[in-house]
Amino acid sequence: MGKDIFEDIVESPAKALDYSLGNSEKVKDKILDQRGVKGAKKYWELLGPGLVTGASDDDPSGIATYSQTGAKYGFGLLWLSIFTFPLMAVVQEMCGRIGLVTGRGLAANIRKHFPKYVIYIAAVLLFIANTFNLGADLGAMAKAVQLLYPQIKFVYLVVGFTLFMLFLQIFAPYERYAKYLKWLALVLLSYIFSVLVMKDVNWGEILHSAITPSIEFSRDQLILICAILGTTISPYLFFWQTSQEVEELAEIKIKQGIEKIQVSKKMIANMRLDVVSGMFLSNLVMFFIITACAITLNKTGITNITSAEEAARALRPLAGDTSYLLFAVGIIGVGLLSIPILSGSAAYAVSESLNWKGGLHKKLRHAYSFYGVMIFSMLIGLLINFVGLDSIKALIYSAVLNGMIAPVILIMIVVISSSKKIMGNFSNSLTFKIIGLVAIGIMSAAALVTIYSLFL
Repeated sequence: MGKDIFEDIVESPAKALDYSLGNSEKVKDKILDQRGVKGAKKYWELLGPGLVTGASDDDPSGIATYSQTGAKYGFGLLWLSIFTFPLMAVVQEMCGRIGLVTGRGLAANIRKHFPKYVIYIAAVLLFIANTFNLGADLGAMAKAVQLLYPQIKFVYLVVGFTLFMLFLQIFAPYERYAKYLKWLALVLLSYIFSVLVMKDVNWGEILHSAITPSIEFSRDQLILICAILGTTISPYLFFWQTSQEVEELAEIKIKQGIEKIQVSKKMIANMRLDVVSGMFLSNLVMFFIITACAITLNKTGITNITSAEEAARALRPLAGDTSYLLFAVGIIGVGLLSIPILSGSAAYAVSESLNWKGGLHKKLRHAYSFYGVMIFSMLIGLLINFVGLDSIKALIYSAVLNGMIAPVILIMIVVISSSKKIMGNFSNSLTFKIIGLVAIGIMSAAALVTIYSLFL
């Protein structure tokens, strides 16, 4: 059986009969082995932009939000990790499909099909929101390292992380850089393991809470729900997903030496599997972070967590060194993954809205403006950690700005992906249109609640 058993069977029905009459158990084991190993390898190879985008959604600010949710309300809002999954998956699938079919990023498509001032305003607000967010995330990463190595000064860590990530984004070849991001997504598994190593976990209570929605309609809980929606269905994810599909197409064109790629149903199907996998991982991690903090912090009366590193520190005496270590390492890993995506999505949005040449597949000398936006965003984010701006306030400002632009961007995503003229045979089905409209309604309500809460 030197050849693949499936190829043998397809090529020769006689061989299929021989296999069935021969050592059936051995053949069965070989089939399972080939399916398992080859299937896993093929699955991993097709994962890319969707996995990375989903993983980046669980950045340090997201971790802080989920930690506060578990600490304050226990398992009460665990159902949100399931509720947001289809909304995220459908919206990100639309973005990925737009990128594949049009060969342009989201901002470039909006610029082409809507008044230019719309994307100009959205790009500026996205740049500001992302900069606040990555500034807070840089600080969270530095503080997470200090949890493990307190002797290292904060300033060295935050500057070091900034320079390191800029170097990778600017000078690492796109194919290699994309692989780094893909492998970094696996660091999210640390949050799953942080719960699995805990003792006396009541899975019955956890699963019941996950499928039983409950809401108090109190001001604090509504704001927290809006924060969860804002950190899971974020505008920067829309722009990054679309542009990364375009980057993947550009990489294929370069490798094969062709000018145009005809999008096929198989390409769309592979993209969908990638996106669904990424969004599932993102929400699974949300589920386990809320669970971890509900099991430990909430049940011991610790109900106010203001940062990701504070959550890790609080877990140590309650969940043990292993959970604490996994939680702290996770903060650093997802920071390395999400910060380049925050600065990169801002660069894509600004560059495409102004019709500048750009993209991570281009070298610095061919895309000064694109990389200039990225560098400027990173440096401002770095400075946020030294001007006395509270990181929590920075995240609140970021959430408000995201809340203002998310519904508007969602409307344009649904319109573009539903257009037969733009998308051809790959336009939205009725089901996707309905889910897209539900997402718009929910995010609009979240935006209004968030803005209203600031004036209470």
